[in-house]
This record gives sequence, structure tokens and C-alpha cells, in this order.
Amino acid sequence: MTSDVRVKICGLKTPADVQAVAEAGAAYCGFVFFEKSPRNVDIGTARELAFCAPVGLAKVALVVDADDAMLDKITGEVPLDMLQLHGSESPDRVAQVKQRYGLPVMKAIGVAEAADLPLIDLYAQVADQLLIDAKPPKGAVLPGGNGLRFDWQLVQRKYWTRPWMLAGGLHAGNVAEAIARTGTRQVDVSSGVESAPGVKDADKIRAFVAAVHGAGGQRAVPKLT
Repeated sequence: MTSDVRVKICGLKTPADVQAVAEAGAAYCGFVFFEKSPRNVDIGTARELAFCAPVGLAKVALVVDADDAMLDKITGEVPLDMLQLHGSESPDRVAQVKQRYGLPVMKAIGVAEAADLPLIDLYAQVADQLLIDAKPPKGAVLPGGNGLRFDWQLVQRKYWTRPWMLAGGLHAGNVAEAIARTGTRQVDVSSGVESAPGVKDADKIRAFVAAVHGAGGQRAVPKLT
């Protein structure tokens, strides 16, 4: 397996989480702004975490159908590198967010069957990146982070016009297979590196990134001081 696959670890809540992610060599860290999630953080906490992140670790804010007022507060106080829209935002809304905030936008798209795939092409016209996740079951409280995976054959060796990231039910024990079967160059994990909902586990983080990068590994982000 090649070692240039980029890792995003989402749902960080403490400076120790950020340090573990940075030291493991992940490329992105994600902060969740969704009150129903066990990974939710307030703006003050996210600001502290963002300032803990070393140069080279991209800081991503995950929001769910956030209005401009909420995004104004987040972007006004938290130094970010990307916005992740994880709700039912329309293509027009994605374009509006890009224009208003001048940040790259990643749009999450839930997949359960082949009929869901055309949405990927639709959002590829407006988003900078795509996160292809397992569609939450009907009635689910969370739009993501449910620890569910979808049929990877649906996206096997697919090539869209924007960079894409595979998510949904990944952990250290299956991520190498997921990469080999789909050809993805980016992976996202949240619940798969936790000891309990919302509680990140540094050992699981290291194991996940090691499983992605193999022995050679991606160049690690400098250790925090």
C-alpha cells in the first residue's frame, strides 16, 4: 500500500486529542459544531484547539445546516482551513458559503445505494472536496459519526472532478482494505478511534494512521511543544 493517503480525524475535543492527531501524522483535524453530537464543542473550545494545532495540520469545522449567523461566529473566532457541510445543504448553499467565507468547502454526501451516487457529481460542481460517508439510517440523530459503513464497491475506483474522502465505519482493522478496494486517497475517521462516544483514544489514533500509512508513513507533523 502506498503511503500518501491523507488522514482526517474528526470530533476532537481536547488539546491532548490535537496533539495525538498531530504526532500520528494526520493531515486534517476536525471540530464538530452540532449540539446533538457527543463530539460537539463550543466556539471557545474550538478556538483553543485550533491554536494548539501545529502548522501543516489543516483545521476543519464540521457544521450541519448552519445559518450565516452561526458560520459568522465560528469563522470570526476560530482560525480554520476548511468548512465541512454535513447536513442537507443544497448546491446553491454550498456555493454561497464558499463565496461568503472564502474558505474551501467540503460537502458530505451520504451513500447507501447506487441511486445516491449522482449527488456526488452534482456537488462536485460547487464543492472543493467531497466526503463520501455512509448514509445515516432513518431516524438517526447524527448525520455522521455513527460507525456505519456502506458497500465500498459503490465507489470502487471512481474518479470525480474533485478530491474525495472516504468515511463511514472505518477503523485500524479495515482501513487498509477500504483503501485497496476503493482507491481513495483520503480517509476520515471519528468513532473508529474512540474508547467511548466522543472520547478519543491516542493509541487507536496512532494505530489507525499507521494502518493507513504503512511502515513508510506520511511525513509527520512536528510535535507540539
